[in-house]
Amino acid sequence: MQGRAALAPIALLLVAMLSIQGGASLAKSLFPLVGAEGTTALRLGLGAVILALIMRPWRAHLSLEGGQALLAYGLALGGMNLLFYMALQTVPLGIAVALEFTGPLALALFSSRRALDFAWVALAIFGLWLLLPGDATNSRLDPLGAALALGAGLCWTLYIVFGQKAGAAYGRQTVALGTLVAALLVMPIGLWQAGASLFALDLLPVALAVAVLSSALPYSLEMVALTRLPTRTFSVLMSMEPAIAALSGLLLLGERLDWSQWLAIGAIVLASAGAAATIRPKGTPL
Repeated sequence: MQGRAALAPIALLLVAMLSIQGGASLAKSLFPLVGAEGTTALRLGLGAVILALIMRPWRAHLSLEGGQALLAYGLALGGMNLLFYMALQTVPLGIAVALEFTGPLALALFSSRRALDFAWVALAIFGLWLLLPGDATNSRLDPLGAALALGAGLCWTLYIVFGQKAGAAYGRQTVALGTLVAALLVMPIGLWQAGASLFALDLLPVALAVAVLSSALPYSLEMVALTRLPTRTFSVLMSMEPAIAALSGLLLLGERLDWSQWLAIGAIVLASAGAAATIRPKGTPL
């Protein structure tokens, strides 16, 4: 019975990662209709409505200090989603996620204090070197798309930093409030890009599915898993996400990667998992 209880949150986390990447694959079907910017606006706008109905964020008591962290968290969330979807226009899903993953990986490695920690840095840099344009094997990888994915990773880092501060002030309502801020940021950009087609009713079913698969469902499952798993175990399992994204891109979008790109994704997954499993912050006793 205990084994089954331990497997349950792991299964929830795997479902959450599959949901996010499935939602990203589905979102690409909207790009020809409303662009990456319009798709981001639909995802965040509908996601904000869904999360508001579930979490009732109007009950939160806003303060100046908490409000500043919440604003930064929401802006980081909006930027992360917008840049990531823009990267997906020219970069395969698995590679985009791997590049984006370097943001939280760099944040974890920033507290490095042992030689082993720097081995993970070297492994991540090796993976990046294999992915980034510049040699004959990666001539197909769009430089702008790669830069956008790395920018999404930077926003992910800020999302983590300010999310912790906002979460301390607003608890479980932080996600709904932050998604609302993100939607307010991205919606004008989506309207500028897509115009009135953003409100076409025939887009609503797919847009709702993207919002549920990419936001409402995985965020809820991750929260349950996080409360039942040690933080380090949670982080190690999350490191699988670039590999899951690559498989989703292959199965759902027909995105085939060459051996060097699979090797690069594997290196970044291993660096992320190793960092999550072994890094001790500065000042932590051995």
